[in-house]
Parts: sequence; C-alpha cells; structure tokens
Amino acid sequence: MKYLVWAAAFIAGLAAYMTKKAFENNLIHHDIQLKDMPLERPVRVLFISDLHRRKIPLRWAQSLPEADIVFIGGDMTEKGVPWSFVEHNARILSQLAPCYFVYGNNDEEVDKTRLTNILEAYGITVLENKAVLYRNAYSEGIWIAGIGDITYRKDNVDATLRPTEGGPVILLSHDPRVVNKLNPSVHGPVNLILSGHTHGGQVRIFGKGPYEKGGLFPIQSGHHLISNGYGTSFLPIRLGADPEVHFISIT
Repeated sequence: MKYLVWAAAFIAGLAAYMTKKAFENNLIHHDIQLKDMPLERPVRVLFISDLHRRKIPLRWAQSLPEADIVFIGGDMTEKGVPWSFVEHNARILSQLAPCYFVYGNNDEEVDKTRLTNILEAYGITVLENKAVLYRNAYSEGIWIAGIGDITYRKDNVDATLRPTEGGPVILLSHDPRVVNKLNPSVHGPVNLILSGHTHGGQVRIFGKGPYEKGGLFPIQSGHHLISNGYGTSFLPIRLGADPEVHFISIT
C-alpha cells in the first residue's frame, strides 16, 4: 500500500512541476551576425510564438528589453480560447514595438477573419505570403517576409520571396519545415528564419520527444531559430522543453 502512496505522491509532484514549468516566463538572448546587413547599430528583435492559451503578464512584458521589432510566429490562439485573451496579448505586444505576425495551424482552425481584425486593430502587420521592407534610422532596409501556414497548404514561397531580391531577408514561418522549401538559386538567400510550431516536443522523457528541442541552427545563407514556444497544446504541462521568448540582437 505504501508503494501506491509513494507512486501517487510522485505522480502528483511531477504533474505540479510540469504545470509550473509550462507557465514560466523565460527570455532567451541571442546575438546573431548576418551577412551583408547594412546596420549602423544592432536591430533588436523580440520573437514570440505559440501563445495558444497563455496570457502574457503585463508586468513581465514591461520588464523586457527595448525592441525595434516584435515578431509573432503564429498560433496566437486555438479553438476554445476566449477572444479576450487574444486582445490582451495583441495589446501588450503592440505596445512594445511595431509587430509582424504570421498564421499558424491553430490560427487556421478559428474564426480567422475575427483574429485578423483584432490584430490589425492593434496595428499588427499580418504577413501571409508577402514581404515588406523595414527601415529605421539605423538600417537601409531589411525585408521582412511572412509565409502562410504549411500544415494547411497556405504557403507560397515564390510569392513571399519574389519582392526581396537584392536585400537582406528575415523570414517568419510558423512551421520550421519551410527550410526544406527554400532554394537559394531560385529564391535568393534568406538570412534568418524564425519558426515555432514544435514546442520543442513540449514533454521530453529522457531527452526524447515527438519533436526536436528548439535552438539556433545554421542554414546555407544564415541562421534558423526554432523556438520551443510560449504556450502549450492539449495540456498546460512541459518537461525538458521550457517555454521561450527570444530577444535577438542582429548585427
């Protein structure tokens, strides 16, 4: 009987630990040097992906370093999430810096028009298979490209990257599989890819999970940052794949 009690205590403790980990606010810093970036000083980027059911704490957001750009890597919501959560997160992120957003697979499963209207009401630029030129006082121009969701076959790499010839490119793609669709000889170099979607496996047992853990990976023309994401799917638990928000200094 005592072994059952110990087992139950262990399971309860593990569940409490995994739930606690799921709601951490972890800021990961990266210094990324990109080729041919015409910058007088670093461009400071905040990247957040996969919010799902989480609400960003206002006090924590106000403590974040000052950013020039905020990138939102999709899955801003999912089925069953109150729209008030979406508005809360959109309002907080839009107050930090100009925001750029791409859809994730869970965003495709809700009222996409309503989601878009909320984001645009807070001045968040929605990128679906298009690119815009970003300029500030310290850069001559960086292309910010955003691709549609790959799971729902909304992606069009050719249309997304066609305008970006001749300039440095940051590509926002919810799904990291976009890297397999890029052909530098056709699309030109992409200097930095920002992705989420995988949650780093979310729950990893002895280091193993359904997806690889996130990280910064080299690609032919630059770097690919795959985030563990901020929120969770199915259950609000994490193990071995901590939630992440990223602060990137690009030079």
